[in-house]
Amino acid sequence: MSSLHDQALTQLDVGELKPSHRGKVREMFDLGDRFLMVATDRISAFDVILPNGIPGKGKVLTAISEAWFAALEGYVPHHLISSDPADFPEQFAPYRSQLEGRTLLVHKAKRFPVECVVRGYISGSGWKDYKRTGAVCGIDLPSGLVESQQLPEPIFTPATKADEGHDENISFDVMVDVIGQDYAKHLRDLSISIYQNAASLCAERGYILADTKFEFGLIGDEIVLIDEALTPDSSRYWQKEIYEPGRAQDSFDKQPVRDFLETLSWDKQPPGPRLPDDVVTATIDRYKTVMDHLTDEARPLAFKENAWT
Repeated sequence: MSSLHDQALTQLDVGELKPSHRGKVREMFDLGDRFLMVATDRISAFDVILPNGIPGKGKVLTAISEAWFAALEGYVPHHLISSDPADFPEQFAPYRSQLEGRTLLVHKAKRFPVECVVRGYISGSGWKDYKRTGAVCGIDLPSGLVESQQLPEPIFTPATKADEGHDENISFDVMVDVIGQDYAKHLRDLSISIYQNAASLCAERGYILADTKFEFGLIGDEIVLIDEALTPDSSRYWQKEIYEPGRAQDSFDKQPVRDFLETLSWDKQPPGPRLPDDVVTATIDRYKTVMDHLTDEARPLAFKENAWT
């Protein structure tokens, strides 16, 4: 009987076709003015890609991204063209079984070298910063906040983009230095707007969207949303009915992986340890739970406001 380790697609086998870029999860194939973006089942923790993956994780991420891109249609431009393998270039046809369900054909954009992070609740690295300084990314916050508390209003806390190693939180002023004031203000306002609408939709489905991160790029002069959209890899989802400020919350992401790794004497440097089957199962169950609530065909996600300008 094969182990769950053997069922995860951690490495694509597409013959002589080679990705132009390989990230922690996704592999990108350069098609000129487009990319074929494939979400593998790889998983990282503490910025180390682990040797075994989570079976089906890439398909879950792709389905959730698709649902949010569809919801954003007419609200903000994005890079998605198609997820139908029939629309992929002919040379990928022999590998359809690997690509189906985990691949997006997208427009190529010139990526802004920043992560656009929006926090509606204080958690994770933001909570650590607040305990130390009373601020997050240079934004002063009210005194007396407790862990996981909802903030008076969402805050924008950008970070540098790193394909390997740690992303680094930066101030808005540093972001201005990196990409210019006009772009920085536009991305900040757009990110907060998307977050607020998405959080409202999540609340209707029983979830709190605690925080999320977006990536944007330019196609010509137009700013577009790129990469993934509001997946458990880029967002912190909590269940509303068990939410309790004053403590860390149970997140619907790779928390079982982090919890397991914290029980080991591993120094958080490559190579990472293999995950046991029970941790793999617990992790994919969490991803699938979020997917089931966000991709219900009978109740599709849809932004309610007019297009953002």
